[in-house]
Amino acid sequence: MFAEASLTFRASGAKRPFQMVAAATLGLMAAACNSTGVGLSNDTGAAAPVPQVQSQPLSGGGTVGETVGAGPVRIGAILPLTQNGAPSAIGQSLRNAAQLAVDESGSADITLMIVDDHSTPEGAVQAAQSEVGAGAEVIVGPLFAASVREVGRVAKAANRPVIAFSTDSTAASRGVYLLSFLIESYVDKITDYAVAHGKKSFAVLAPQSDYANIAVAEFQTEAAKLNARVVTVARYAPGQPAGAAQDIAGIANQIDALFIPEQADGMTAVGAALTTAGVKTQILGTGVWNDNRVAALPALQGAWYAAPENAGFNAFAKRYKAKFNSDPTRLATLSYDAVSLVAALARTQGAQRFSETVLTNASGFNGADGVFRFRVDGPNERGLAVMQINNGAASVLQPAPHSFAGG
Repeated sequence: MFAEASLTFRASGAKRPFQMVAAATLGLMAAACNSTGVGLSNDTGAAAPVPQVQSQPLSGGGTVGETVGAGPVRIGAILPLTQNGAPSAIGQSLRNAAQLAVDESGSADITLMIVDDHSTPEGAVQAAQSEVGAGAEVIVGPLFAASVREVGRVAKAANRPVIAFSTDSTAASRGVYLLSFLIESYVDKITDYAVAHGKKSFAVLAPQSDYANIAVAEFQTEAAKLNARVVTVARYAPGQPAGAAQDIAGIANQIDALFIPEQADGMTAVGAALTTAGVKTQILGTGVWNDNRVAALPALQGAWYAAPENAGFNAFAKRYKAKFNSDPTRLATLSYDAVSLVAALARTQGAQRFSETVLTNASGFNGADGVFRFRVDGPNERGLAVMQINNGAASVLQPAPHSFAGG
């Protein structure tokens, strides 16, 4: 089950290897643009030295919450283990994934302190305060945007970085990094692909929802950058797409493709509305369509959408089920990759392990869902694939990149 990857980086002009233990090929490792390793450089272009010091917790006091691992570097994890007083399936899945990451890569390097935020901003503040007080050098989580903002406030006051899971890019800021599947990334990828493959005139069919509001705005912005035309944006009340689909049918001869930023739950009604209205054009969507229910819809056959490739998640899910005898939620890889990352950095990067320079390394990192990197202002960039639905299943139309070579 375990494979060992030997990576290298340059320090003071010399090449020095380090070992990073990974689960099969899915353990988190540096994904360099032009070499195998973490490239750290200063403004002069010379290699930046990586100080190697004995890791020590920042607090001599006791730990808080549930602890996993027994290493010298303390890591906070703030997760929604409960919601409205009841156990949360998503929170438990994130917790299990974090444990799996420690077991596979960092039990001797880190002590992970897992605290429940009760799915509330108030609970997140209390969790962050307790973990910072217990010596957490970095905080993983929380999930919800309002909680991310509150944790960020506490963490910044203590000069601690945060690696959180919200899909709301406005929750990101300098030092508060989002390791999530951002709506904007999905939209940019599928728009770029469509334009590159001859689509120049678009329509949008979108529900009145927060997700769609962000997606529509990003689609219009990206289309304008690419000199493509958005003929119309037809909005509809959730679950009621029939009238908007008729509007699209009326201008169908003016468009090359139709973008639909709808959740998987809403796509059955959308598919029926498209069929009734007789809309036949190239359909575009986002990664929330990576769902068997969407793939089965007759109106969606031939549709394109952007998403991570499934192979990494499937391998992760197999190991998760072997350990916990249950299936992970789709978000579980976020927790797994975040904890794998901080464990690897604790083991290899010395005193600057969680510095901005290391966390925003332009070469990025490779996790269960592929290559990713953090921007200095907090959001992430991911290597996404373009998927196509055919015969009731999704297949890879354009593979995800394996590095950020060229930019």
